[in-house]
Amino acid sequence: MRLPPTWVRRIVLAPLVIVVAVVMLALTPVWLIVALALTSLVPGRFRLPRVLWLVTVYLLWDAALVVVLFVLWIGSGFGLALRSPSFERAHYRLGAWALKVLFWVFGGVLRLTITTTGSDADDPSEARRAFDALFTPGTPLVVASRHAGPGDSFILIHTLLNGVDRRPRIVLKYTMQWDPAVDILLHRIPTRFIVPSGFGPRAKGGGRGVERALGDLAAGLGPEDAFVIFPEGGNFSRTRRLSRIARLRDAGREGLAARAEALEHVMAPQPGGVHVALDAAPDADVVFVAHTGLDRLVTMRDIWRALPMDKSIAMRAWRVARTEIPADRDAQASWLFDWFERIDAWIEAHEPAPEADEGGSAASGV
Repeated sequence: MRLPPTWVRRIVLAPLVIVVAVVMLALTPVWLIVALALTSLVPGRFRLPRVLWLVTVYLLWDAALVVVLFVLWIGSGFGLALRSPSFERAHYRLGAWALKVLFWVFGGVLRLTITTTGSDADDPSEARRAFDALFTPGTPLVVASRHAGPGDSFILIHTLLNGVDRRPRIVLKYTMQWDPAVDILLHRIPTRFIVPSGFGPRAKGGGRGVERALGDLAAGLGPEDAFVIFPEGGNFSRTRRLSRIARLRDAGREGLAARAEALEHVMAPQPGGVHVALDAAPDADVVFVAHTGLDRLVTMRDIWRALPMDKSIAMRAWRVARTEIPADRDAQASWLFDWFERIDAWIEAHEPAPEADEGGSAASGV
């Protein structure tokens, strides 16, 4: 769907989300009664009330952010000082607070926990300290993460802001601008909304245009910054995985295609974005991030059946010093494949066991 122009998003969509949030909140007693009545007729784990409550909370969260962002706009001299360092810091703090609130509510309702580890230590506290140490401020970072499951980008940004005190520079798909709060907030901090198109040889538009945008975003990374990229280029799916293999084969890269076929849980990474980020940030180390726990939630039906999720999301990170990263682009592409093979193996070893269907042996509860 084509994205409306900025003035429509600011003048129409932003106020509209406030109106819808207020209406949804006012109708809470009505939809709660109806949802509970329907739940008594349909087997499940109070899915409908949970979903409606989360929708209401998200709308209120979005609306509150829009109001605060409007106040910040006024306080900046009606936008004149929005790009100043002090207002950029204020927007990062606002984003950190907003994600902390969102995960507090959603984590409680969906029964989600997030565990982080930066080593193979058996002691969870030691593994968590090792994770934090990988992100210690002082050196710019390029954070390359796998992409799979609903909301994994939110989880990563929440972890960077509230867990390890890094300021993320974010690459997002352009459709995220439909969300008024996300749209306004991320246009005030270093972010690029892109139209995924692969990384091709065309001089104008297409992959080259995306690469230029990513290079501009990575330029000037500071010691507390983290350039966030998902080298797979989209959420993992079986269809996309096969398409990526076919594209490599069509491009004559038979060796990489064979390696991509051996990957079960991730797609073949597209190296272009990592290339330009490392070129633009010559002092940056790279942190690779793997996670598991949301892998099987691909369709809306999968998510519905999983509610409440009762899941532990495990996140593993590895840091690579800049001196260990190949400078040659072909060697760098092979090195990136090496790391995604390692991520794939980690996921295989840590992927949760399949859950029983609702009609099977899995117990249901509130």
